[in-house]
Amino acid sequence: MNKKKLLPFWLRKIGFYLAILGPGLITASADNDAPGIATYSVAGSTYGYSLLWLIVVITVGEVVILEMAARMGAVTGKGTADLIRERYGVKITTFAMLVLFIANLGTTIAQFAGIASAGELFGISKYVTVPIAGVLMVMLILRANYKHVEKALLLLSFASLSYVVAVFVVKPDWAAVGQSLIKPTFIMDSDYILTMLAIIGTTITPWAIFYLQASIADKGVEMKDYSNTRIDVSFGAAWGNIISAFIMIVTAATLFQAGIVVEDAKDAALALEPLAGNWAGILFATGLLGASLLAVSVLPLSTTYAISEAFGFERGLNRSPKEAPFFYGSFALIMLVSLVVVLIPGIPLFPIMIFSQAMNAILLPMLLLLILKLANDKRIMGEHCNKKAGNVLAYAITGLIMIITAILLIEPFLSI
Repeated sequence: MNKKKLLPFWLRKIGFYLAILGPGLITASADNDAPGIATYSVAGSTYGYSLLWLIVVITVGEVVILEMAARMGAVTGKGTADLIRERYGVKITTFAMLVLFIANLGTTIAQFAGIASAGELFGISKYVTVPIAGVLMVMLILRANYKHVEKALLLLSFASLSYVVAVFVVKPDWAAVGQSLIKPTFIMDSDYILTMLAIIGTTITPWAIFYLQASIADKGVEMKDYSNTRIDVSFGAAWGNIISAFIMIVTAATLFQAGIVVEDAKDAALALEPLAGNWAGILFATGLLGASLLAVSVLPLSTTYAISEAFGFERGLNRSPKEAPFFYGSFALIMLVSLVVVLIPGIPLFPIMIFSQAMNAILLPMLLLLILKLANDKRIMGEHCNKKAGNVLAYAITGLIMIITAILLIEPFLSI
């Protein structure tokens, strides 16, 4: 007798979806990283529920943009950087890779700031946790063993699920939550605008686009099997943003109501006290540490792969440093600069994380416009070019980011 027939239909269906989840879920989980948790905590504690509508908007944007990247990987079997070089030449490729490098360097610095913040909640100095984490991750990555610990890090980062449980413990004002989800609120204030950009930049990240497309291409996904990949990408993006919304709701219902604005990890951990009591700090630190290490295991390496790919340098962990000096050199530069910046005495860790994500958003349209042109190029995509609805949504989110950035720049002059 076929054992599959003994299982209920709904259980087989769940098993099917779990089996196809892959790069999309990992990308979304790594997106809920330390700077992401910091950004959503600051947003909820400072502005209550008023920015929840933005989560809805960027969820749609993220699904559209990541699906587009995944489809390009499946159609061409190439990474984003490779396509940019082939289509636009050296000058534009150099500009695009510089943008990617700056954005990813800022986010890697933010990950180590998250590691430092988690260590401080455990009572350990950043001068101990950051170097140890850096050396450990370098050893794992360069020995190509980090894939073995990826699942463990993913489990640690799932501590953010505690916010889902915490929401039902703190019992927020659901009417206010619902209203904020559908009613856009805007405040002409530089801090508010910067927070908006940070939310966008921590959700739709440049590195995630490049990493996801490269993962799809490396897996050898073809369009005949693409429907499962589309489910993976769409579910991953939506699920990650549901967690983001819950973080904002919990911090708004607890910290905002108590007049506590998050300035460091200790403040952010207070939001979990109704759920975890005295264990709140440990629970928050565990999630922060797992998310940071997961992102550090992906970010620097994906950056060096993309830049090496763009310029035709030898790349890959199967090559020695002598065979691929640019690949290993750029990887070392990202890790070293990130470690040094975070270890600067007195540097504020949470503001670093917020600013890095706002910078992501400011730089993002420069890459999105190139990627949109690629996804609409029939010579590259053939019959699998973007549909009209996808273009409208992608250009709308790009335009929104540009408008918010412009408002941030002119706001100081308006308040004179």
